[in-house]
Amino acid sequence: MINDTRSYFNEQFTAHKYASYLDYFKSRYPGAIDFRMAETPIFIPDSFKKQMLSTGEYIIEQIKSKDFIANTNPALNKKFIVPNESRFPSCIVMDFAITSNEHGNVTPQLIELQGFPSLFGLEILQDMAFRSLYDIPNDYSPFLNGYQRPQYLAHLERMIKGDSDQHTVLLEIYPDQQKTRIDFYITRDLINIPIVCLSEIFEEDHNLFYQRNGEKIQIDRIYNRVVWDDVIKEKEDIQVKAAIFLLPLNIIWVTHPHHYYRISKFLLPFLKHEHIPSTHFLNEITEFPSDLNELVLKPLFSYAGNGVKINVTQDDIKKIANPSEWIVQKKVSYASVIETPNGPAKAEIRLFYFWDEPTQTYTATLNLARLSKNEMMGVDFNNISTWVGSTMAYFK
Repeated sequence: MINDTRSYFNEQFTAHKYASYLDYFKSRYPGAIDFRMAETPIFIPDSFKKQMLSTGEYIIEQIKSKDFIANTNPALNKKFIVPNESRFPSCIVMDFAITSNEHGNVTPQLIELQGFPSLFGLEILQDMAFRSLYDIPNDYSPFLNGYQRPQYLAHLERMIKGDSDQHTVLLEIYPDQQKTRIDFYITRDLINIPIVCLSEIFEEDHNLFYQRNGEKIQIDRIYNRVVWDDVIKEKEDIQVKAAIFLLPLNIIWVTHPHHYYRISKFLLPFLKHEHIPSTHFLNEITEFPSDLNELVLKPLFSYAGNGVKINVTQDDIKKIANPSEWIVQKKVSYASVIETPNGPAKAEIRLFYFWDEPTQTYTATLNLARLSKNEMMGVDFNNISTWVGSTMAYFK
């Protein structure tokens, strides 16, 4: 998006450097990359960054408003009403599409948001890998609001682990089988946190434990990477373990399971902003536009693009048995503005927001990005082409 920097990076690029870039991760975490890493970062001008941050501030105001809890209570998965919900999640992520508006101007549009962690560890290594191989100008940074690597790491560790005397674990279902496992391993190494599978936990007197090397270890905090909608797809033994969390346990959540539902696509219909596409619950729409191609259908609690219908038809709408669990969003026009050797790419940027205790609000800290050359943006849909996949943005 910044032409001279874009051209300068492309001139530096070689296939050998890309192989070395991949090896940066493979040598440290063999076999842990399960999605395509893009050949390039993207370079974002200050005006675009300010538009994203301004939209983020608006969203945060809505989350902190007195109506937020009442508005989002219907989102909760009634099968998993979990005690100890905090008022605010420790982190929020917001996905902005790089789009072209009716005047041909490139602007951000919020596509999704989540009250759930993302690849908070991997992006630190991505920045280090890019800078080790390319001359990234010094006046570019993937961090925001004055953060640099030391401040970001300190905030990440403080957010996840809390007080030093609290034992915190990273919890996931079969973590070594997850596509995001490289982030688990990096986070483990960066802040010294054990990774625990949901199958390992057990409860005694409202306390939670797991065993390692014959030792019973009590859990005080959970860095929660379990997508709770995935639990119901698992075998009975995992569902039995998950049911433990319905008990009043002596644990602190980062973030609480309810936040995954509250701060999600479910929140989008309540947001009205020039950089947020018009969104409605499907069951509340009484009249559709004549051109359904203007719309996108999304299941409320899916992720990674699963179930999204881009080219909507009347049959798609009629086949939906539970319209209250779907949203209809105005389709945005992604701008193919990332110049690559084999044609321009489209992009999304995910901003990481961490709760800041002194200011009692959220601060944008770092980001990830996705490059695509087809209709879908997720890395699962961009694994057979080149100059697409997972990457990060550098802000001038």
